[in-house]
Amino acid sequence: MILERLAKNWWVFLLRGALAILFGIGALVLPGVTLAVLVLLYGAYAFADGIVAAIAAFTKRKAGEAFPWSVLIIGLAGIAAGVVTFMYPGLTALLLLYFIAAWHVVRGISEMAVAVRLRKEIQGEGWLIAEGALSVLFGLFLFFRPGAGAVALIWVIGSFAILSGVILIALGFKLKGAKRASA
Repeated sequence: MILERLAKNWWVFLLRGALAILFGIGALVLPGVTLAVLVLLYGAYAFADGIVAAIAAFTKRKAGEAFPWSVLIIGLAGIAAGVVTFMYPGLTALLLLYFIAAWHVVRGISEMAVAVRLRKEIQGEGWLIAEGALSVLFGLFLFFRPGAGAVALIWVIGSFAILSGVILIALGFKLKGAKRASA
């Protein structure tokens, strides 16, 4: 039943694949524009999410229920993040990159610590140490070379989009064949 539904709409996978490939090529050819658009989309998301959260804070509550200050604060922070992003998109891109870098360093150190603790219980902990070290190195690269790191992230996103698009197109043609076989 699911296969029939998917096969009936095989062209959707082709379209999604083609759009993914176009996006990927655009990201690789125009990484600066892609980064700017991603930052602005983040700003729009943060702003809209903040408005929704702020509205939710003022929605009708049951009698005696405390005002949800935390929801209002989250909403105001989202609105502020959106406004700051639109006013200072370059700074937002840099801060976002540093956040990603810090996350990779912390994640990598944590993975290496877990691997050391588990070395008596499992075999192959070296893989987790290697992955943790790679994560730390990537994070440090982003910290010390933010411009190159931003471009590298866009290249990864673009390459992923192209690969994903190729896979979706292949799936679309496979489903088209399944549609003919079931007819």
